[in-house]
Amino acid sequence: MISLRQLRYLDALATHLHFRKAADAVSVSQPALSMQIKELERDLGVMLIERLPNRVRLTREGEEVAARARAILTDVQDLHDYARQAGQPLTGPLRLGIIPSIAPYLLPRILPVLSSAHPELRLTIRETLTQALTEELQEGKLDAIIIALPADTAGLISEPLFEDRFLLARCASDTLDRDRRVLPDDLEKENILLLEEGHCLRDQALNYCQNVSTAGGNTLGATSLATVMQMVAAGYGVTLLPEICADFEVRDERVTLLRFADPQPARTVGLVWRKSSPRSKDFGILVDTLRKTVGKAGCRLAG
Repeated sequence: MISLRQLRYLDALATHLHFRKAADAVSVSQPALSMQIKELERDLGVMLIERLPNRVRLTREGEEVAARARAILTDVQDLHDYARQAGQPLTGPLRLGIIPSIAPYLLPRILPVLSSAHPELRLTIRETLTQALTEELQEGKLDAIIIALPADTAGLISEPLFEDRFLLARCASDTLDRDRRVLPDDLEKENILLLEEGHCLRDQALNYCQNVSTAGGNTLGATSLATVMQMVAAGYGVTLLPEICADFEVRDERVTLLRFADPQPARTVGLVWRKSSPRSKDFGILVDTLRKTVGKAGCRLAG
């Protein structure tokens, strides 16, 4: 008889494609995991993996079984979540994903509030890029994610939290008119500094600048806003900085922030979860808590 333990072990092996790493991920010995995989193969009557010298490879049948196993494990987790939500909301484990251009600035504001209001909540944070977070949410590895909307993926629900306007960060100058609003045409002679590909913040900046022909071109490859801001301070170019980051990232007198003319460029930050999740009550409470917290911090609420 196939067990949930075997399915969890197969899911770990499909993720890591390495027996030792998979065993570590599920906190068992490597021989125990290997034995359970062999028993699963025997019960199903198909070979699931190819055992190579330093790694494993899923067979065609193994890929299909692993995908079905992951769906079953997600349903089982949803069943646990439903039973838990039937009692007190926002208790037990909750796996929350959040993108890097929001995490360092939002988490210090919301974590103390959540800890105080919901002491039985065991929050696990995963910080990475939007595409990875969305995939892990769909696979059931995360319960909810905080990203820049829209979340154009079937099977997901999103609720806007707040509007995060963009500011223009540039090297300070005595001749600079700090009260003048920035127009798109003002960027034509600027070297616009961006994060590397994969960051949604880069895509949002490019979307605003899509009709601007910049003289200096785009300097690419930075992996963090901190790096971009150091380049701005040194006079290498300008960048579009989310307002939520301003107090943290602009502590250098060499950098000046300017506001754009209306309509100001902005991103909508929201909470996203699976439609199939039974924790809608939890997420509704979480949305309300997040909105109240960021509203007190001066962010413009959405929704």
